[in-house]
Amino acid sequence: MKDDTKIVVAGRHPEDNFGIVNPPVYHASTVLHRSLSDLRAAQQARSEGERTVVYGRWGTPTSYALEDAVAALEGGYRCLVYPSGLAAIACAMLAFLKAGDHVLVTDNAYGPTHKFCNGILARFGVETTYYDPLINAGIKDLIRDNTRLVYVESPGSLTFEVQDIPAIAEAAHAAGAVVLMDNTWASPLFYKPFAHGVDVSIQAATKYIVGHSDVMLGTVTATREVWPRLEPTTRELGQTAGPDDIYLAQRGLRTLGVRLRQHMTQGLALAEWFRGRPEVERVMHPALPDDPGHALWRRDFLGASGLFGVTLKPCAEDRVAALVDDLELFGMGASWGGYESLVLVTQPNSFRSARPWPHEGPTLRFHAGLEDVDDLIADLEAGFRRFHAAG
Repeated sequence: MKDDTKIVVAGRHPEDNFGIVNPPVYHASTVLHRSLSDLRAAQQARSEGERTVVYGRWGTPTSYALEDAVAALEGGYRCLVYPSGLAAIACAMLAFLKAGDHVLVTDNAYGPTHKFCNGILARFGVETTYYDPLINAGIKDLIRDNTRLVYVESPGSLTFEVQDIPAIAEAAHAAGAVVLMDNTWASPLFYKPFAHGVDVSIQAATKYIVGHSDVMLGTVTATREVWPRLEPTTRELGQTAGPDDIYLAQRGLRTLGVRLRQHMTQGLALAEWFRGRPEVERVMHPALPDDPGHALWRRDFLGASGLFGVTLKPCAEDRVAALVDDLELFGMGASWGGYESLVLVTQPNSFRSARPWPHEGPTLRFHAGLEDVDDLIADLEAGFRRFHAAG
């Protein structure tokens, strides 16, 4: 079954719901059982890993529908849903770490991932080493006897380096470590993590799965081999998400294919336009042929999203403010993945340590929304006119 078909049908069972197309929204905490024997049977089945509805926090047909759909798209065994992308990251890491362990984390990872490692993990006796995102197979030299987890993110959140995930996974597995990946940029549609050696795939479903900037949600999909570590940790930490948010994520997922292809088209058009601007030092978009990560992107990815970066030539901050402050179609916000275009002035060196960002000029992150691309370019052209007027 092709992905566009999976997007539409995965996780849906109209035959079980009076023929209704969309999975129902169950608002549930208490689940009643007809007899003690029924309760005991449900609890036993649950303890053996079967899908049973025993208590609202442990899952309902609403959450199962989204989890099944995401797992089918990513190619994993099973999936769990969380109240945010960061909750998904934190719980996935905690499932595989204990005091005294060592974890390797790519230096270009999402900023809150760094904070979680430097804060909670450090407080509980887990040591983190940040590695050069371009280290690839060389990561074997950083793996210690107590390295339990290697965390990858490709492309990186702000600087968009592409990692050689199969090479990293091979080195990690040879040492007995598991590989976790933040796969949010490409979504389950444009990167298949389990086909490239990843053990656990994490999505900030807030972004492209939801797609409408109105829900905080995360998902974690795992292989059959590591699922027994992830599932009980999630339950013991009380992780769950509200049924209305899950329903909105299901609704967004059904249009992921058409939306993401349009985001890709828009993003590439804007990236190409930025390449021609004299104010721009570098455009960071792995789908561009001259991008340093293009060969790996072309080998491993099935498409690109609408998120990319731009580094300007060194200039005064008031010029940058003049450029971004009065943009009409690019909102200034920290999230992305919705239908609207966004811009954010970033500071990659604010948390990097293994591979400092070499550019001195301001760095901007753009998300290409679904507006007409000519209107977006006109908005940016006006911004650059203000940029020069401020000088």
